[in-house]
Amino acid sequence: MQQKNSGADATPEKRSLKKGAGLLLSMSVISILCFLLVLLWINWQKPRLQPEPLNHDLKTMVDHIPGKSDALIYIGLKDIRQSRLWQEIIPDSLKQAPLFQPEGRLGTLIKASKINPSLDIDTLLISFKRHGYKEQNFLGFVSGSLTEKLTASFLKTHSTISENIGGHQCYALDNSLWLCSLGTRRIALANNKKMLEEFLIPTGSFLQRDSLSAALIDKAIYKSYLWFALPSAAWTSEALQSLTSANKEIKTFGNLNRIKNLALSIKLKNGIEAQSEWIYETNQAAYFASTFLWGAVKLSRLTGTRTQAQTKELLDKIQIQQNLKSVIIHTDLPIELFQAAKQRK
Repeated sequence: MQQKNSGADATPEKRSLKKGAGLLLSMSVISILCFLLVLLWINWQKPRLQPEPLNHDLKTMVDHIPGKSDALIYIGLKDIRQSRLWQEIIPDSLKQAPLFQPEGRLGTLIKASKINPSLDIDTLLISFKRHGYKEQNFLGFVSGSLTEKLTASFLKTHSTISENIGGHQCYALDNSLWLCSLGTRRIALANNKKMLEEFLIPTGSFLQRDSLSAALIDKAIYKSYLWFALPSAAWTSEALQSLTSANKEIKTFGNLNRIKNLALSIKLKNGIEAQSEWIYETNQAAYFASTFLWGAVKLSRLTGTRTQAQTKELLDKIQIQQNLKSVIIHTDLPIELFQAAKQRK
């Protein structure tokens, strides 16, 4: 009789994925999958909100800006004044307060003409361009009833030079402020004659010449109330400092302060809807920045922190997303939120 070989017939022991080499293999596979998913997320182009177009008049103004721009800022004061937020939430004392109080010759002109920027200006578009190490040139366009106070006779009286440029009568109030009328309700002003002259006698298209500014304008989603595009790293750094002024430690987190360009826009129709896009050098840099920013917001939201309940409610409305080289921050604050805050006071 043939003797059975018990060793040959024995069932081999299965390798467990819960211990030893099997556990190590499982962890390696999971780690690789997680890494690939993160890599896919970082390089995946997410859907975007469709930006509002520039209206025809504003687009024409922008397209005639000479050279390139370090910063473009637009404020639609008429639309802001007509918003529910302005009419129902903003105190009357702030509605009457001057929007800004410039110094120098421009401040003197505003006082002499009795212009209240908050009430007499409908729209304001201004472009800044650094010249040299410190000098900041600007070119601005203002529309509204202020033109009724800046009559030709008034400007002639308060100017040192009057000159026709490109079919427009222009006035030098001093060596740092030139001004001219562009119609019945719009004026242009600049801090030097060259900027104004190159606008009135344009050569080429700004939107084609300054592709970075054009791209940032397109990233400003809302175009009627307030938006700005900052191609300059210096302006972007200052804007980031302002945006994080409530929590100065935020901008030191990770690589947040390595931002290259920035666009922001705000809609004030029935509350505040805003979106800001921070642009970094690479997709990876944007991902890490969005992670740090998301963590900072969530940390501020924790019950144990010193953040007030009202601020925590606002933080809950913030959405942060990395999209290729950009960090997109979006918030939608309904007017009911401000009405409730106003009633608590």
